[in-house]
Amino acid sequence: MSELENEFPGQVKAQNVDATAPDAVKTIKRLGFKNHGLVIRSAKGTVLWKEPDHTVKIEDARAELEKLLKK
Repeated sequence: MSELENEFPGQVKAQNVDATAPDAVKTIKRLGFKNHGLVIRSAKGTVLWKEPDHTVKIEDARAELEKLLKK
């Protein structure tokens, strides 16, 4: 997913998180994921979009970013 940062330079920051870290485990549960997923957050940390577990598709994330950045 870090390639999205390159596709949207200066607009998107990608971050991979170790899903086994204690804080990450809590966040994963709070987001309703079983074990991992993809989250798009605002600069202030608000969840704008999420895809759980193994249903994550980069084309879906790309489309959502394009839509959010047009606002």
